[in-house]
Amino acid sequence: MAAQFGRRLRRGAATTAVAAAAVAALSASQAPGSPLVASEGGEQPAAGSTPSGDGAASGNSPYFTDLPPLNTPNKPGTSTNLPVTGSAESGIPASVLAAYKKAQQTIAGTDAACRLPWQLLAAIGKVESGQARGGRVDAQGTTFSPILGPALNGQGFALIKDTDNGVYDGDSTHDRAVGPMQFIPSTWETWGQDGNADGRRDPNNIYDAALAAGRYLCAGSRDLSLAADLDRAVLSYNHSDEYLRTVRTWFDYYNRGTHEVPDGTGVLPAETGTGTHPDLGPGTSGGSPSPSSSPSGSPTPNPKPPTTPNPKPPTKPSPTDPGRPTTPTTPTPTPEPTPTPDLAAVQNAGTGELTATAGDAFAERIKARAKSNLGKPLAKVSVTFTVAGDTDAAFDGGKKSVTLTTGADGTVTAPVLKAGEKTGAFTVRATATGTSLPAVTYQAAVTARQADAIARTGTAKLTAVAGQTFADVTAKATFKGAAADRVAVTATMITDDEKPAENDKGPYFTDDEGDPVRTLALTTGADGTVTLPKIYADGAAGTYKLRLTTEGGGSVVIELTVEAPAAA
Repeated sequence: MAAQFGRRLRRGAATTAVAAAAVAALSASQAPGSPLVASEGGEQPAAGSTPSGDGAASGNSPYFTDLPPLNTPNKPGTSTNLPVTGSAESGIPASVLAAYKKAQQTIAGTDAACRLPWQLLAAIGKVESGQARGGRVDAQGTTFSPILGPALNGQGFALIKDTDNGVYDGDSTHDRAVGPMQFIPSTWETWGQDGNADGRRDPNNIYDAALAAGRYLCAGSRDLSLAADLDRAVLSYNHSDEYLRTVRTWFDYYNRGTHEVPDGTGVLPAETGTGTHPDLGPGTSGGSPSPSSSPSGSPTPNPKPPTTPNPKPPTKPSPTDPGRPTTPTTPTPTPEPTPTPDLAAVQNAGTGELTATAGDAFAERIKARAKSNLGKPLAKVSVTFTVAGDTDAAFDGGKKSVTLTTGADGTVTAPVLKAGEKTGAFTVRATATGTSLPAVTYQAAVTARQADAIARTGTAKLTAVAGQTFADVTAKATFKGAAADRVAVTATMITDDEKPAENDKGPYFTDDEGDPVRTLALTTGADGTVTLPKIYADGAAGTYKLRLTTEGGGSVVIELTVEAPAAA
């Protein structure tokens, strides 16, 4: 299979000499390239063999063999910032370029150790589909019609029988590579992603396909900044040394600069070789290219007449005679890389009830766990905790949001959460940073400070003549015997009934406007004490009651005696 593609690569570059010269020239003129690793299966299969191909993302399906021009977008050593203009070949359609960069950013947030460069996705996208047919995609990044490779029926290609009942590729007999990144259905079923957060995993969407390709290339513990790991990743996509060299050539080309072009205006590949992408448009049909005309003024050499060899009598083949038919051997398929555990969800890791008294720290720490699509804990996942709702609660340092990374057991613990002065319920959310996965929500509540007892601090009888004021009244609130700091205290003038209510007669307080009021909300100080505002004597002579109550059940009733004015 790979040897077939090797011939196709050479045809796509016009001749073996041209392809070799182009690769060599690019390597020499643009910068020293990283060395290529040997293909993981050793020698490439012989021409005419048909390995299964299902150990590769694309099933070793056909690919475009065009090579970049020898002149690079930028000279070696110049800035790698994207130029405003450049050669047509260096232009990448806007949506396609955005998808590659978004995939790099997403994977950097969940698997930073992989160090995936978007230029590698661009190189593979160029070779697999000509950057999604030159960027013929809609506003969501989906191709206007499916990009399908030929049926992998073993006739010049790998033999891969249908695995998806035609769901992705429309073929219920054999599999076909699908979409801008040319995934075979069985691989897409395992590695497919929702890169544009529309709730679907569509191999014909460039955002979904680019993210899936990135995840696939980062399989295992690969570090794509290492040449050997990058080469193995590319070979896992299509197991062919010629494929690797082609991708490497475009990778080096894009690394030296590229620029954005409008969708639908990208350069389409000129040659697909022995296999075709049937719907890529004109100029992409398979077969050998038309032979080039001879240079002007150069005569065409006259072919020599064929000579007839002298026939020899047939010989009986010996057991070691190469002419003797042998039992065909089945080439060992390249194993598909062990699926990389892919982030599937962030869950509550056992966090219990979150309650705290105003001003105190929550005793319970918030914990989250990242789980993979294999149902296992996932390490090195970035998780963001956010305090939401009408509250002044915050994490240590007054932060409303913190981002941390899960440990080896897949869990991460948020910093200490501190309650503010505002009581009531609020929520804390934990989300996988930079993903559209659902958040896990934790309910929290802040309760008022408590005092289980309150008592008047003085013992003198409180009396006042009507129209005058009482002496200051001071009380102290305690909780379990200790001073209750900043506890809410309610002071109310009450009736002397079996079920007391607010008294509308007798002593009163005044509000900010000086109007009489008979209920006030107060707060104790740091020592648990509270001094009531001035109390005015009013009403008929007699004894009245003032009740003080606290959050937490503390209560005390204080008697106030109003005396009649002395006779004139």
